[in-house]
Amino acid sequence: MSKKPYRVLLYYMFVTIENPEEFAKEHLKFCKDLDLRGRILVAKEGINGTLSGTVEQTEKYMALMHADERFKDMVFKIDEAEDHAFKKMYVRKRKSIITLENEDEVNPNDIVGEYLKPREFYEMLQRDDVIVVDGRNDYEYEIGHFRGAVKPDVKNFKQFPEWIEENLSKHKDKKILTYCTGGIRCEKLTGVLLNKGFKDVYHLEGGIVTYSKDPEVQGKLFDGKCYVFDERISVKINQTEEDKVISKCSHCGKPCDRYINCTNDDCHDQHLCCEECEEKYEGFCSQNCKDYIILHPERDARVRIKAKLEMYEKYKQNPRKADYFRKLG
Repeated sequence: MSKKPYRVLLYYMFVTIENPEEFAKEHLKFCKDLDLRGRILVAKEGINGTLSGTVEQTEKYMALMHADERFKDMVFKIDEAEDHAFKKMYVRKRKSIITLENEDEVNPNDIVGEYLKPREFYEMLQRDDVIVVDGRNDYEYEIGHFRGAVKPDVKNFKQFPEWIEENLSKHKDKKILTYCTGGIRCEKLTGVLLNKGFKDVYHLEGGIVTYSKDPEVQGKLFDGKCYVFDERISVKINQTEEDKVISKCSHCGKPCDRYINCTNDDCHDQHLCCEECEEKYEGFCSQNCKDYIILHPERDARVRIKAKLEMYEKYKQNPRKADYFRKLG
């Protein structure tokens, strides 16, 4: 039985959706009728989503999705939460649910590396003949990653094929072990690797979030936190005494795993910042941004935050959100 009133669902499935545009419209109504919030991408190759709602709402969503023959085997990763992790509900039609350039595109139903359960992945991590590749972006790696993993110098998934050519081509005889947050990116990534001539390619089934919840491995050998694309920003993975902070405050350099957005709304850069430096530097990522706001005070995020707080308090809406914005203001 859930201890918290809300849940966050993370899921995907590579399955043919014949009319993704029509599906997206119907699915948006379906989600809104259940009063869910989140982001869902729909393409001919499948569905990729993360959403939040009450325990009852998310149970209904999963049951109705499993009742659809196309999604009857879809796996949902579930996190408990105190409140919604999203502000709104979006369902959008895309060319692909995980985008690569046309010449690099792969379908995991046709070509994919070997799936590893958490225990198998844990054992493989400790081998000397394996190269561990983080299948996420560089800023995700920065806040947390598996011990010994290679940091990809990429800002988006499209850049991976070129990065592989430049950094891994001479290691095609090695075992390549990949992972990502929920499993979807590394599924495609293994196909890219196989198409480029790598022979022994493996990936963590269900991603980091599944690894964290496995009762046997309990997130071992993962250092730091896992970045997530919702208002939580990051979540704990290593459930043992080995859990530690590995990232540093961008201002003072002390251990820190807090990402905040720059107070300059025209920058809004997400940077690591401890609570002391957030107060000292007023949430700005740099002196340039602070100077910019002197000239453009209307772009100060605190103005926007104050307006939201006033709205929540005026209409007595969502007390949790009011507390959140009161703290920021």
